Amino acid sequence: MMENKVFLSFTFYSTILILKMYVVAIITGQVRLRKKAFANPEDAVRNGGVQFCREDPDVERCRRAHRNDMENIFPFLFLGAIYSLLDPSPAVARIHFLIFCVGRIIHTIAYLLRLRAPTRSVAYSVAQLPCFSMALQILLATTPYW
Repeated sequence: MMENKVFLSFTFYSTILILKMYVVAIITGQVRLRKKAFANPEDAVRNGGVQFCREDPDVERCRRAHRNDMENIFPFLFLGAIYSLLDPSPAVARIHFLIFCVGRIIHTIAYLLRLRAPTRSVAYSVAQLPCFSMALQILLATTPYW
């Protein structure tokens, strides 16, 4: 498996995306602490009192960015892994993985920094293109077997 250049490229970009998701989770936690907005009463009590068990718009923005990552990166992980098994051109595969990765990073930056529209939606749309391409190629390769 480690001789498969496409899978190694997929592994590299997937790991970057997972690390990015961890960073967003850490940012969410830091914003919670800074804004004193905790989801659970026991956390609020530990950090000042039960009155801090509340929602905050900045925390919710971080949570939405993280949820959006999960809604998009997890399917990419499946599609990319299967796509890697189809023996695609390493250069073409790398372009697929790179476009998705860069699109997701820009999407997160745009979300967290509140960049002007349509930055976030363009990044989202661009990142979807390689996913649709991989899904289509998977379907075409597996159609004879259904």
